[in-house]
Amino acid sequence: MKNHDQRSIRLGILAAISCEAIFGLSYIFTKQATQSTSEFSLLAFRFFVAFVVMSILVVIKVVKINFKGKSILPLIILGIIDPCCYFIGETIGIANSTASESGIFLACIPVASLTASTIFLKEKPSKTQISGILVTLVGVMITVFAVSTDSSFSLKGYLFLLIAVAAYSMYSVTVSKLSDFTSVEITYAMITCGCIFFIILALAEAIHNGNLSSTLALAVSDKNLIKAILFQGIGCSVFAFFLSNFAIANIGVNKTSSFIGISTVVSVLAGVSLLGEKLTISQLIGGIIIVAGVYLANASFKES
Repeated sequence: MKNHDQRSIRLGILAAISCEAIFGLSYIFTKQATQSTSEFSLLAFRFFVAFVVMSILVVIKVVKINFKGKSILPLIILGIIDPCCYFIGETIGIANSTASESGIFLACIPVASLTASTIFLKEKPSKTQISGILVTLVGVMITVFAVSTDSSFSLKGYLFLLIAVAAYSMYSVTVSKLSDFTSVEITYAMITCGCIFFIILALAEAIHNGNLSSTLALAVSDKNLIKAILFQGIGCSVFAFFLSNFAIANIGVNKTSSFIGISTVVSVLAGVSLLGEKLTISQLIGGIIIVAGVYLANASFKES
């Protein structure tokens, strides 16, 4: 990892934790919203809102972007990787597998990101990083197995979950190479790609199912859907994407990825406090192990 001052490191850590906390809360809104609309429609609404909000911020100059003299091809490639490929993999993968299976596959993202950064960025992970990420993985597995031990044995589900894992790891590597662009510019490009891609996909799905008008009507009439769209559009797609890109730029791929398990802890706590779900001993133990693993992976920045 490049030499950064302590302030940048602290901000990077804070950004990574905040990002995963937002993603952890998003599962609650997704669970409620997908009861009334499809996953692809939710993604289309989410990225449309994100694009509108981000564009307004650019127009009123709250945030600044400048693509003049810069090749946007790397940004397009990044947008195809994430959000397009990642969310296709995650959405179809989760739909065709059990909650436990999808949780375990997605928990492998830090390991995949660490491997990708080692191969493509020549960032050799420290022993504490490897140990911490593996401990976090164990914690996530305990937590998701506490919910269910059913298996779908769905080859399609497993394949798309692997696509999601691979896409996220390649996103991490690609972002770290985009030194010509600011975190805001990268975020705006990702949102734009997601907006175009998922609107086309959702329109095609709605037209095929013959429910285009009812799907559009839900976006202004269903309270749970509106909450999900606003939280995911503004919270996840604007703030969390920016925080993730900022964290990678300041503390590197390996360190940023090591915080991913935090989203599992937050989603469990949110389920207990907001949805009245029962907290089991296994989930509590898994959460403690996850936090311990994250701490271990980030015990010393001097080793990176």
